[in-house]
Amino acid sequence: MQSITQKIEFPFFSNVTLYIKREDLIHPIVSGNKYRKLKYNLLQAKEEHQTQLLTFGGAFSNHIAAVAFAAQENGFESIGVIRGEELREKIDENPTLRFAQNCGMKFEFVSREVYRFKSETEFLEKLKLKHGTFYYLPEGGTNSLAIKGCEEILIEQDKMFDYICCAVGTGGTITGIINSSQSHQKVLGFPALKGDFLINEIRNFAKNNRWELIPDYNFGGYGKVDKELIEFINSFYEKSKIPLDPIYTGKMLFGVMDLIKNNYFPEGSKILVVHTGGIQGVQGMNIKLKNKKLPLINDENYDV
Repeated sequence: MQSITQKIEFPFFSNVTLYIKREDLIHPIVSGNKYRKLKYNLLQAKEEHQTQLLTFGGAFSNHIAAVAFAAQENGFESIGVIRGEELREKIDENPTLRFAQNCGMKFEFVSREVYRFKSETEFLEKLKLKHGTFYYLPEGGTNSLAIKGCEEILIEQDKMFDYICCAVGTGGTITGIINSSQSHQKVLGFPALKGDFLINEIRNFAKNNRWELIPDYNFGGYGKVDKELIEFINSFYEKSKIPLDPIYTGKMLFGVMDLIKNNYFPEGSKILVVHTGGIQGVQGMNIKLKNKKLPLINDENYDV
């Protein structure tokens, strides 16, 4: 499966050209970087003759939804370790967890304190005692096989671009893009989380240093949004008919456009932004926005 690339036309783009790689169109559920990250992990799980996948995520995790669906489609059982014990009683109110459960995923709800041990060997061994042997997928799905899958995002036609831009969560997607980028290209990452801890994570696997993280557009941290971001996402959809998620791609594109307006990119630059999917999370975000009496993201045409 491959995505398509579309040109974005806005009046203030007189000095640069901007294209978006629609990885969100790869699959209606396992879209964008989730498809890329799971591709080789599912093959490895089959090679190991595993029957269960176990992974971790929060209330509206794209990763949880993708793993649940992919497991069902590929003949695996799935277990989701979910951050927040209170969610045990709220599955029916949560579109992501409800979807995952309908795909057959079993849940293990843990406190936020316990969740911090998600990658510790002792914690994983306790889960094996309870659930039996499983193929372990880390939170967000990033491991060496996920990076291998993300190295396939860029294709031959993308050599024309000078800059490649993507959102950054756990660092796997940008690392794959860095590794497959050309010597004349610079990769810009827009972290969805606060803090600079991701720099070392990326350095551990990146094969070149032609990249930079731009931390100025996280809107306060992971999962944080405000009226300005929502209005941008809705306005972008009205003009382009391209839906954006508010956690990753929405913030990244907001940042890219702001940089264009402030002449960050040299004149004549060709810029490619990567849409990493995540649209399934819009429904859950709108529940939170409604409770906070903030404007809603226009999802009437998002097909989620």
